[in-house]
Amino acid sequence: MQSATVLVREAFVRHFSNGKALGSYAGLTSTPYSSGGIDGEQGIGKAGNRRLRTVMVELAWLWQRYQPGAAQVAWFRDRVRSTGRRIRKVMVVALARKLLIALWRFVTDGVVPQGAVMKPSI
Repeated sequence: MQSATVLVREAFVRHFSNGKALGSYAGLTSTPYSSGGIDGEQGIGKAGNRRLRTVMVELAWLWQRYQPGAAQVAWFRDRVRSTGRRIRKVMVVALARKLLIALWRFVTDGVVPQGAVMKPSI
């Protein structure tokens, strides 16, 4: 319930033109590094909404536990199949971004995340 409250109050009340803008607002996008002829990534930065980013990372861990058939979870498990704990921790941020965009599409357009199982309302 707390995760849903943060999502509604922090993310879904604002208008975003696309998923990339939403991911950037949440601070779940990479920070580019460019100096001279060197181009690279520095990982995620501290920019963005801290509460939303924290909740999405927690929700990503829970999503893989309670929605094992979801497309995002299949993507995550395929990427981290033969890697160690450190890479899993890094990749869960990418899963959080994908999940945030999928939930945003559900709220705005009514598109249910592929493979997600919804409980019937009581």
